[in-house]
Parts: sequence; structure tokens; C-alpha cells
Amino acid sequence: MSGILDLLGSDLGKSIISGVAGSTGNDTSKTSSVLTMALPVLMKAMQRNASTPQGAEGLMGAIQGKHNGSILDNLGGLFGGGVDEEVKNDGDKILGHVLGAKKQGVEKIIGEKSGLDAGSVANILKVAAPILMGVIGKQAQQQNVSSSNGIGDLLGGLLGGSSADKEQNFLEQILDADGDGSIVDDVAGMVLGGDSKKSGLGGLLGGLFGK
Repeated sequence: MSGILDLLGSDLGKSIISGVAGSTGNDTSKTSSVLTMALPVLMKAMQRNASTPQGAEGLMGAIQGKHNGSILDNLGGLFGGGVDEEVKNDGDKILGHVLGAKKQGVEKIIGEKSGLDAGSVANILKVAAPILMGVIGKQAQQQNVSSSNGIGDLLGGLLGGSSADKEQNFLEQILDADGDGSIVDDVAGMVLGGDSKKSGLGGLLGGLFGK
């Protein structure tokens, strides 16, 4: 199974990036940077939430219902004429549920790394969150994940289960951020400034942001 960052490099991913950029009034390359950093962080947070029976059940209910992947079938309609406020409100709720009190800290740090203000990052993530849920919903259908037991494995596969420790550490640290960015900057510097030839999440991040 291809991971979430492979998806961003695909034709579908490029459509998502250009659509999100256009609908939020942001530069395409900066929007791509935000999504490349943010989507693994959101998925790591979902994986954490799904490690409890209640969290797994909640996520399973969402992807079997409203977030079953149908949003991906009509991206032209989603982005044409601007994204509906209802979609953005839904995205905001998803972010609040997934990140909780860490939402602003995560937006701030990703903003610092991508060169956008936290408000712009928040707008990008509001549009991207329902699409990400749709991707997870579609994958769950394709892999016949029908119970909460399999959702953690599905998320791990999309994250790329073999990520190096320090890449996982970056995701953990950014989620533990209290908003001051100090610990995260150390870890992010290690990951984002790494050797861009390295494979995996760190390599991609290093290649994009280590310039």
C-alpha cells in the first residue's frame, strides 16, 4: 500500500494541493509544504486516538458514514467556486477532535517551517482534513477494514510503518508541542535539515525544507 506522502505526489495529490491552494488563496508550493508536514502529523494523532477502543470505534464510525471516501469522487465540485463553509466547519471539528489542545501549537510550528502564518495553515488544514478522512475511508473500503481492530494497522500502513525512529520522534514531538516550539525545533531541525537523499518521511521533508 502506498503511503500518504506517495498520494501527495500522485495526480490525485496534485489536484488536492492545487485545489486547497486555490480555495485558501495560498501559494501552491507553500500549500504543498504544509500538507506534506501536516498530514503525517494528523495521521499519527489519529493513530494515537485509535489506540483506545473508544477512539478506534469513533474513527471507524466516521469513515463508514460521512467520511467514506465519496468526497474524492467529486473534487472538481468541491473546489469549483470555492469550498463550502460546511466542509470547512467539518474540517475544523475534525482538527479539534484529532489534535485537541495541541491544535494551535501544531499550526504554529508548521507555519514557521513553511513560511506561512498560523491562520493560513489553519485554513489549509480545515479544507484538507475532510479530504484526508476521505482518503482513509476509501482505503478502509479497499482493504475491507470493517472493524475498529484494523484501523490502527491501516493508519500505520498509510504512515509507512517502517519510518525511522527519529521520523516517528518528530511526529511525536510536534504533537507534544506546547506552542513554544523549542523542543520541536530541535527535533524538526534534525529531521527537516537531514540528508535529502535519505528515504522515508525525513528524506522527503529534508528535501523539501532543508534547502
